[in-house]
Amino acid sequence: MAAVYRIMSSSAATGMPSGYALRLLIDPHANQVPRHRPRMDGQSRPRPVAQTTLHGAGVRSGPRSSDGGNHPAGTIVVVGDVHNRARVGGLLHACGYVVHAAQDQREALEIVRQRTPDVVISDAGSAGAELCARLRDDPLARFVPVVLIGDRNEEARLLGIEAVATDVLCTPVCSGELIQKVRSLIRLKRYTDDLDSADTILATLARTIEARDPYTAGHCDRMTQYAGIFGTHLGLASDEVVALRRGGVLHDLGKVALPDAILLKAGPLTSAEPDVMKRHTQIGEHLCQDLKTLRLVRPIIRQHHERLDGSGYPDGISGEDVSLLAQMVGIVDAYDALTTVRPYRAAQGPEAACHVLAHEAEIGWRRRDLVSEFIRLCQIGALHYPLGPPPIG
Repeated sequence: MAAVYRIMSSSAATGMPSGYALRLLIDPHANQVPRHRPRMDGQSRPRPVAQTTLHGAGVRSGPRSSDGGNHPAGTIVVVGDVHNRARVGGLLHACGYVVHAAQDQREALEIVRQRTPDVVISDAGSAGAELCARLRDDPLARFVPVVLIGDRNEEARLLGIEAVATDVLCTPVCSGELIQKVRSLIRLKRYTDDLDSADTILATLARTIEARDPYTAGHCDRMTQYAGIFGTHLGLASDEVVALRRGGVLHDLGKVALPDAILLKAGPLTSAEPDVMKRHTQIGEHLCQDLKTLRLVRPIIRQHHERLDGSGYPDGISGEDVSLLAQMVGIVDAYDALTTVRPYRAAQGPEAACHVLAHEAEIGWRRRDLVSEFIRLCQIGALHYPLGPPPIG
């Protein structure tokens, strides 16, 4: 049976005020009883401390937040040896946080992926630094604040800094300092979450554009799949692959401002209508301009219709001025357009679509090496769409 650790709320059980007992959990050298906020009647009363029970690697949720709402103050993952988990986890639990304790890096990563915590607290040293580095490499967890706690060891501190830890604290840590640090980091995490919510709203908006046109059903999903495979195949960095996948969804975001009479027109466009259609690249970039999380995606949105010879739009840029990611999404977008039915033409098969891409590379519209690698992916069947092949007739 797993060991059970308790922090008793009764001062009689500990022989000292409960607030002092909590401080000893973090700072065993504390030798002063902290002063408590005075009551209105002039008397002093220590704040109550809830009973905390840790069962092995898990911790029961603690009291609710002190703002009167029926919700936890935040979710924390505490990693380390059993005594540190009891000390740090017990303190944070008593302050209203939901605490999940992990014995090691593997268990911590599993909890982070399942729970999406607000803060991760780990022992310092090589294990803590490695955990931090792995979280930073995970697109879904890289913005989770990580606090490392350890002895005054310069090597451990530098390891934490190199792994991009949010903060490295030296023991003994004052309980008040740790609580304030956690509160500040959770507020910062909330701001980041708000940005992620904005990304989600834009992605939903992009899919509503797709829903307006039955001929482009599944286009965003296929673009995301193809672009991600293409980037991984070329060995791009993880943040660039994420940008490609986001670009696959958001590249035509600006079409939200186009009238149906143009966007859904079955016949040929008038002489003035192509200029209206081309504005979607600029409008889409403008909609995303205030989101730093889309820094790598904005050039994709604006430039995915540019050509290396300068004959594309909206800016007519050429050569290396066209971003690599925009060129890749442009290739993927052309392939998906060619292999799906459109109101003005029938769908082509993958082989015929690759032939068109190769011709566009020959006349200087696209990079030959990028087109060659994309065609190779098609030939080996790597672009098989998981929900079935794209509609081709």
